[in-house]
Amino acid sequence: MSGLFDRWLASLTGGGPEATTGTASVETAPDAALTADAEAVPTVPAEAAAAEPEAVPAEAAAEAAPAARPPRRQAPPVLDTVLAEAVDVARTAITEVAGESEVGAHLGVVAEGTRLVTHSFACTNPAYRGWHWVAVLARAPRSKKATVCETALLPGADALVSPAWVPWEERLEPGDMGPQDVLPRTEHDPNLELGLEQVDVHVGDDIDQVPNFEFGLGRARVLSREGIENAAKRWARSDAGPDGEFARKARAQCSTCGFLLPIAGSMRTKFGVCANEWAPFDGRIVALDSGCGAHSETDVQHQSSHTAQAVIDDFAEELDLVDLNRQPEEAHSRG
Repeated sequence: MSGLFDRWLASLTGGGPEATTGTASVETAPDAALTADAEAVPTVPAEAAAAEPEAVPAEAAAEAAPAARPPRRQAPPVLDTVLAEAVDVARTAITEVAGESEVGAHLGVVAEGTRLVTHSFACTNPAYRGWHWVAVLARAPRSKKATVCETALLPGADALVSPAWVPWEERLEPGDMGPQDVLPRTEHDPNLELGLEQVDVHVGDDIDQVPNFEFGLGRARVLSREGIENAAKRWARSDAGPDGEFARKARAQCSTCGFLLPIAGSMRTKFGVCANEWAPFDGRIVALDSGCGAHSETDVQHQSSHTAQAVIDDFAEELDLVDLNRQPEEAHSRG
């Protein structure tokens, strides 16, 4: 009991590693350890400590605190021999789940912790190329029996796996909506900002109660500067933009076409709406410097609407008709 008490007392006073490694070192010089600790800590009178508990200098407190020991590096787990040799146990556990035809050769064993290993086996299913079966084994202390914790089929470095999960609102792309689909409302959309708010403005109220006023519109939110810029970039990159195939081969631009409907706002200087039913962009936003072959002012060489005359007309001249049946009789009478 004396040895246990001395070790506990040394742990409280910070006696060092010699005081905690054995009983002999503590019992041989307990007074020296206590004396060293007493000398290391400066003494303060009881009256002063009770009256002024903050009077201890910071330098003295720092010197009195024991030096912090660097954290020890955790040693890697040691491979358990009993579990490493239990290959048949791991194979049997996997075959009970997948069948014998799905389990191939033993690939190796890895130590996961103390008395805890993982056995790996090749997967022979052609649909799971690059995957492998694993069985986690463990054993109790002083036991020679391996216990199966779990089995699983895991992908390897070159395995074909499904892509990472993407939420629905991030996976949806433009053009994916159907007639009955409804998009969720985005509370903080950088493309939108507050529009006209129907509030009562009194004298002394902050003018920010009516931000971004738009005359005649009572919408809760309107396009922000960033939203307008993003829309302009999308329209310019589309096939109705200035770099599309139709624009490169067009003879005139949409800005001079009679079917162009102007739009309001700052975007009117760059875009408009096509109203030509024969154009490929009917009802769509087009760039003013775009174009197509259905321009209202372009023209091609017209062909005559009259029927072309034949080069040789066999019915334009009179023909002599000869009765071939009477020719033999006339030749016999002459003879």
